[in-house]
Amino acid sequence: MGKVRNTQSKIRRRSEVACFVEEAKAMGKDVVFTNGCFDILHIGHIRYLQAARALGDVLIVGVNTDDSVRRLKGPDRPFISEFERAEIVAALECVDCVTLFGEDTPVELILAIKPDIHSKGGDYKPEDLREADAMRSIGGRVEVITYTVTDTQGKSTTNLIERISGS
Repeated sequence: MGKVRNTQSKIRRRSEVACFVEEAKAMGKDVVFTNGCFDILHIGHIRYLQAARALGDVLIVGVNTDDSVRRLKGPDRPFISEFERAEIVAALECVDCVTLFGEDTPVELILAIKPDIHSKGGDYKPEDLREADAMRSIGGRVEVITYTVTDTQGKSTTNLIERISGS
């Protein structure tokens, strides 16, 4: 039987993530960053995170804090606490490091950790992202991951909640 990896060790404070990124870059690794609420993890999230990881050598995920999720998604969200969401995301093999952030956008986090690539899902356009300017300012780039309609159709947390609640 293989050794079980402690996923909590992948969850780090912002300052620790910045050091992690510096070390990875010093070893010549490309660092990919992405972010999200990850309130109810589903197959769309898994496929997206795996594709984001494939863009580089290291994947760092910023998870919105509970307060941030409430501002973005409404007072009834999140369903799962920020620490549980962070640990769930950290448990994924494709994820190397997770950090929480309380801002509505990851701009401050990007400027602090300086990844090479910022990955977003196909429902975004790079020119519409506030993060794009931050990435350019640190010499990085934004990559949008797209899927075919059949890959992601109906695969969203909002759709899952609507199906469960019968609305």
